[in-house]
Order: sequence, then structure tokens, then C-alpha cells
Amino acid sequence: MSLQRIALVGQPNSGKSTVFNFLAGYRAVASNFPGTTVDVLKGKALVAGRTVEIVDLPGTYSLISDDRAEQVTRDFLLSGGVDAVINIVDASLLSRSLELTLELIELGLPLVVCLNMMDEAEHKGIEIDVDRLSARLGVPVVASVAARGVGLKRLLALLPAARAARQIHYSADVEEALAELVRLIQPEELQSRYAAIRLLSGDPIAGVDPEAGKAIQNRLAAARGEDSALVLSAERHALAMTLFENVAQVGHARIGWRECLDGLLMHRFLAYPILALILFLLFFGVYKVGGFLEGIFLPPLMDATDALSGVIPDIAGDILTGAFQGLWAGVGIVLPYLVPFLFFLALLEDVGYLPRVGYLMDTIMHRVGLHGKSVIPFLLGYGCSVPAVLATRILEDERDRLVTSALAVMVPCAGRAIVVFGLVGRYVGPAAAMGLYLINIVVVAIVGWLLKRILPGTGPGLIMEIPPYRQPTIRTLLGKIWLRLREFIVVAWPLLVITSALFALIEALGWTDQLNLGVRFLTWPLGLPAQTGVPLVFGVLRKELSLIMLSQAFGTAQLSAALSQAQMVIFSVFVLFYVPCVATIAALWRELGLRRAAYVLGGTTAIALTTGVLVRGILSWII
Repeated sequence: MSLQRIALVGQPNSGKSTVFNFLAGYRAVASNFPGTTVDVLKGKALVAGRTVEIVDLPGTYSLISDDRAEQVTRDFLLSGGVDAVINIVDASLLSRSLELTLELIELGLPLVVCLNMMDEAEHKGIEIDVDRLSARLGVPVVASVAARGVGLKRLLALLPAARAARQIHYSADVEEALAELVRLIQPEELQSRYAAIRLLSGDPIAGVDPEAGKAIQNRLAAARGEDSALVLSAERHALAMTLFENVAQVGHARIGWRECLDGLLMHRFLAYPILALILFLLFFGVYKVGGFLEGIFLPPLMDATDALSGVIPDIAGDILTGAFQGLWAGVGIVLPYLVPFLFFLALLEDVGYLPRVGYLMDTIMHRVGLHGKSVIPFLLGYGCSVPAVLATRILEDERDRLVTSALAVMVPCAGRAIVVFGLVGRYVGPAAAMGLYLINIVVVAIVGWLLKRILPGTGPGLIMEIPPYRQPTIRTLLGKIWLRLREFIVVAWPLLVITSALFALIEALGWTDQLNLGVRFLTWPLGLPAQTGVPLVFGVLRKELSLIMLSQAFGTAQLSAALSQAQMVIFSVFVLFYVPCVATIAALWRELGLRRAAYVLGGTTAIALTTGVLVRGILSWII
């Protein structure tokens, strides 16, 4: 069989992205966290000596769903451009996972099943006969532990053997209803049996008389005493359970350190103090490592800048010096704090602690009128605001998507973290830096509470996968850090150089005073020097720029000589909340539309100014 495009399909947190990274090289952030893939990711792999396209699709529990991310998966599979499917199955949740497998079989596409997380299945006392499962389904089945690379070479070798699975047979009355629906569908309709299944589940199909389809649904519903969609779901569930019982034996689960640890980290009283302690250790670790690295890199780079200054006269020399300042600022100021922050964030993700944080925060989400799933975009926002906005696709309600997007862009991303650590953490201390994050949480909660009253609504309960604790591998951690760091190196660093050179040109032309005066309506009520105006404006491009350009604006990397500790805190507070970077603005425009994106941008700026003024008042009273 000739393969050109292979799709990876599986339920959330089944290990799809890990398998994708093995096949296509490290291109996706693979986390021990459900819902991180919300868009289509593509890469190339070598299969049987030929280059094929590998596509990682968003995790889905069903191909018949109103979830926007799951619809992406279904529509891609139905596009006609998929030659084979790799179904990634969580072996430790085999009976549930097989329900999606049965739906994929109905598509009639060549299929290979990858039984991932076999180590977790063994931990639960589940023993699976892989050969029997392969015989029952009629497709190749591979056992794997993708996080350690076990079984993935065999998966690659078996891809050319992918084939359509055996036809599924439901109860006689269901099969009769499906046969009638198939006759209603246009002959050219792709996968007519699957289209009939969608009709029976209440999902309309173009070109089919809705009344005729409804009559067949109602007849089955009347005979069974429940909705036809529930009938079909129950049939699929029963088939998956029967298949599981035929191929698996369940023994005694092993109770070990992971279960004991969960008893502590998820304790109703102790969990929150432990969370606070873990966050403080994260801040302290980033502060210590960042300060140490900055002490190594920054002094020689500053000396090099001084040596360069004056070598070329006039404006050209100023521009060259400014560009060099942007270059070394990335090495001496940004990277020392960004790398350890990304490391600790990746560590918490891969260990499996972040989903537990999401569970702990679920109650708070409901108190501000949000869906429990809103936890996921918020947690992703600590890495980058763009995937946080995109992750709102997992929310079914349009109101929830709007509110969650508005709040998620106020979560301090890695760029904002650089300002907090490089300014407040460095000159005031790690406790003050952590205090800013606590202020951020309080403000986001208050804004959410207010939006709940402006846009009333109550999100449904949270059903969230809590993955097991896992030992992260160095390869995965380094790959994830590089994937996130690459954006800074490829996009942000050149931007630092260009904007630093531009700022030097503006200074040489004598325009800085006019620009600073133009944003004095922001800096004056905050009690900040006028020179902070241009850095705040340029921070819209990249948040790191706000910190870098402060050094240029005051002509020194030792900002303690230019700003008081209170002003550093106020500056950082404003940066935490005001207009997000241009990439996030584009994501908001794409997901919410221009008008609503403008509301979010205006609202965040007003919140930033209000919070900054309040913090200024509190600090003036305390200090």
C-alpha cells in the first residue's frame, strides 16, 4: 500500500504527541496533560524507505461531538486525504479507549492500533493479549511505552501493513435502522455507513432529508425507550467492553509511592499549602539560577558594548551600538531567567502535577462562573498566551470561550515572567516576584467574578483526565525547552536587535521625549518616570522588550540606579496585565473576531492601569 499521509488519532493524554515527536522529530509540546494539542500538527517521517506526512490531530473521545477541537479531527479524517490512521490507545484505559477505535473502524480507513502506556496497564494489574486483539480487530496492533521509546520502531515497521478493520455488527434493530439511513444518503457520499451512524446520532448530513432521517431515529428510540444517539453509544460501549473482556485479564493493581503521593498532594487541606510551597520553590529556583547566569554573562557583554561605543561616529554608530545591546540583552538578561523557568515548567508538566493543579483550581473556576475546562487554557498561558487562547476551542459554550480568552491573556506568560524575574526578582527578591503572581491570581479572579455578572452563565462540571505521575526523560525535557526556546531565538531575538537599533535611532533623532510624552497618561498616574513610556509601548511586540528597553532608556543595565523598588513593582504589575503581544492579539482576532478582541485589549489595559494605581497607593502607604 502506498502511504502519503498518516493521521494520529487518540483520546486526550493517550501519548499522541509523544509518538508524533518520535516519528516526525520533536515538533510538538508533549505534556503529561490532557488537551495540549488543539490544532493540526504536521511533520515528515520515513516509512518503508519513503517520506510520508504525519499529522497529529487533537485528542478526541468521539468522532461525533460538538467540541470544536474534536470537530477538527473528524473533518480531517473525512476530508479524503488520509491514507492510514494510527490509533493511539491508552492501554491502562483499554475498555474506554476501544470505543473510539470502533468509531475509527466505521470510517473504513487502513488502521494500525498502538497500545501505548503498557507499563501503566501492568501497574493497574491489566494483562493484554496483543495478538488476540489484533485478530479480533483484523488490523496490526503494537504494544508500546512511547515515553521511553519502547515499541515505536515496530510501529514504524508495521505501518505499511495497515488495513481496514473488520465490519462492526450492532444489534439487529440498530443495523436495520442504519441500512435504511444508508439508502437515504447520496451514492457519492463518502463512508456512507459512517454517515448513517452520524445521522442516527442526531448529526445532520448535507443532502439527506432531515425529516426522513428523523423518522428512522424516532422509530428506534420508541422501540428502545431512549434517544437513538444513546442507543448507539450504549451498543458501542457494550462491544468495547466485550472486546476488552476477550483480550485482557485484570489482576490486582499495585499500590505504591504514586498513590501515597496523591493522597498528600490532593489532600483537601494540605494540597493548597503544598501548592504554594512548590510555586515558591519554582520562583526561588529561577531567581537563583537566573541571577547566577546573569552574573556570568552580563558584565563582559556590557564591557563589549562600552568598547564598541564610539568606534563608529554619528547616528550609524548609535544604531550599531543599539543593535548590539539588543543582541547581548538576549544572552545576558532574557536567557538566564527564561531557560530555568521553561525547565521547571516542563518538569511540572511531565511529572503530572499541572493537571492536579487544574483539579484543585476547578472550584475557583466555578466561583467565577467558568467551565472547569477553563483551567487548561489558564495553565497553558504560563508558557505562552497564544496556545492558551487557541485552547479555548475545547469549551463548547461561546460565552465561556470569550470569558476564558479575556482572562487567559492576563495570565503571565514566559515573556512577562522575564520582566518579573529580571526586574522584581533580581532587585527586590523572589518573595516579591511570587507576590506579583499572587496579585495576578487575585485580579483575574475578581475580573472573572465581574464578568460572571456582566455575562451570566454557569459552566458545566469538569471531567478531566488525571494522568499518573511519570518520571520525565532528559530527552523530552530538553526537546520541550528547545521547542519553546526556539520561538524566542527565531522570532523574539531578531526583534530585540531590530527594536533596540530603532530605539537608538529614535534617541539619536531626539524623538524619545515626544513619544514618552504621548504615553504620559499611562506613566504619570503610575508614578513612573517618563522614560518608561517607550519601553511599555514596544512591549506590545514582545513582553521581554519592556525590560530590555528600560536599560536603553536609562542608559544602564543596573536599573536600581534609575528606579526605586516600588517603581519596579508597579512597572511589572502593569506589564502583567496590559495589551498582550501581537501574536496573542492575532490569536484573539482569529478566535473571537475583531470587535470582541478589541474589547479584550481595551479591558486588559484598563485593568492594568487600575491595578497599577492601586498597587502604587498601597506601596506608598507601606513604604
